[in-house]
Amino acid sequence: MRFLLSLLPLLLLLHSLPYSAAARKHNPHNNPTNSSHLVRSSCSHASYPNLCIHSLSTYVGPANTPRDLAQAAVTVSLSRARRVSSYLAQLSNSDQGTKRELSALSACIDLMSESVDELTRTLDELKHLHAETFLFQMSNAQTWVSAALTDDDTCLDGFEELDVKVKADMKRKVTNAARVTSNALYLINRLDESRGRPRSKP
Repeated sequence: MRFLLSLLPLLLLLHSLPYSAAARKHNPHNNPTNSSHLVRSSCSHASYPNLCIHSLSTYVGPANTPRDLAQAAVTVSLSRARRVSSYLAQLSNSDQGTKRELSALSACIDLMSESVDELTRTLDELKHLHAETFLFQMSNAQTWVSAALTDDDTCLDGFEELDVKVKADMKRKVTNAARVTSNALYLINRLDESRGRPRSKP
C-alpha cells in the first residue's frame, strides 16, 4: 500500500503530460509561425525593416501581439544602448586621444547614459499600460524614445569632425543602436487604442 501511495505523484504527473503538450501545441499564442508572421508584417514599413525582423526574430520572449512587439523592440534597443554605453566607458578609461577627442567621448557617454534611462522608462511604461491612461502613457513612451534617438544622433555628430582610430567601430555601434531605436519608435507609433489599449476591468 505504501508503495502504491509513493507512486501516486508520479502517475499523476505522467497522466498530465500529454494534455500539457497538447495544450501548448494548440495554443495560438505559442505558435512560432504566428509570431514570425506578425514580426514580418509589422516590420515591413519600419525605417530599417531587415534589422527590425532580425532583432525581433532572435528576441527571447513573448511577441504575439503589437504590444508585445513594441516591448520587445524597446528591450532590444535598451540592450544595444547599454552595450554601447559600456563600450564607450572602456574607451574613456584608456585615456587615449586628444583633449578634444576625450571631451567628445565624455559627452557621448553622457548622452548614451541618458538614452539608457529614457529607454528604461519607456519599457516600464509599456509594461504597465492602463486603459484609463493609455494615451498619456503612449505619449510618454513616444517622447522618451524620440529623445533616446536624438541622443544617439547627437553622440554621432560630436565625432564627425574628429579623426580617431576607433571612430569607425564606435560609429558602427552607435548607428546600429540608433537604427534599432528608430524601429522601436515605429512599432510604438503603430500601437493605437484598438490594438494596444488594455481592456478596462469590469
